[in-house]
Amino acid sequence: MHFDLTDLRLFLHTVDAGSITAGAGRAHLALASASARLRALEDSLGTPLLARGRRGVTPTPAGQALAYHARSVLQQVDRMQDDLSDYAGGLRGRVRLLCNTAAISEYLPEPLGAFLTEHPNIDVDLEERASHRIVPELHAGSADVGIISDAVSLHGLATFPFRRDRLVLMAPADHPLAQAQRVDFADTLAYNYVGLAQSSALAAYLDDQAARAGHRLRVRVRVNNYDAMARMVVQGVGLAILPRPAALRRRGTRVLILELADLWADRQLMLCVRNWDSLPHYAQALVQALKRA
Repeated sequence: MHFDLTDLRLFLHTVDAGSITAGAGRAHLALASASARLRALEDSLGTPLLARGRRGVTPTPAGQALAYHARSVLQQVDRMQDDLSDYAGGLRGRVRLLCNTAAISEYLPEPLGAFLTEHPNIDVDLEERASHRIVPELHAGSADVGIISDAVSLHGLATFPFRRDRLVLMAPADHPLAQAQRVDFADTLAYNYVGLAQSSALAAYLDDQAARAGHRLRVRVRVNNYDAMARMVVQGVGLAILPRPAALRRRGTRVLILELADLWADRQLMLCVRNWDSLPHYAQALVQALKRA
């Protein structure tokens, strides 16, 4: 049975994107060519690999099995190319890096920018995910590196400390909680909040913590970044929870920064990979650079 590496990459792109059109784009193939390749792959195996619907495609059980093995095969090919490229004058590769909101917004831009400048032949696909969603992608091999809060289980992953991430409460200067220096999250849930977009990892994290306390966040408005959150707090719209560095940038602008007494507000961000020894050299170089930063 013969497998073409281009077909395997196309198949994985299609599974990850949930769309043949998007998969074809990621594989730099015309849609008609990509569709023909996928049909031929299914015909050669004698079983459907993708369930096609109006909203896209999902892998069948056979497709899930193929995706698992294809990721392993392509990682080994990438590692071989990486080892050989060392002899040609430098590292070359592409790393898929998944991060939570705090990492991608506050702690990653400078060290990642420095790494990319130093290594012009290495590219990074950077995506935001909630920590609990990054872990299964690492285990499945669909991501190379993750930056994850230690609030979730890291069992089975190789981990390295990255940054301490302390969440704090920002409140308008005249808010009823303004006299407190330290508050419990549960005591804030009677008040209005300014939140991040629901697609953000931090929004999902705070919604989960509110549910654990038996409440829902009363979010009056959702915005796309920490600066917009802080500006809404200045206007008295509501409270906001955000990383300490982002909050301190607004210190002295008619807002108060209060400590959260909850243990979950003091997090350690961890660099995580599935298996260090099987990680391509260019991905190992990225992890080492982020550890040193």
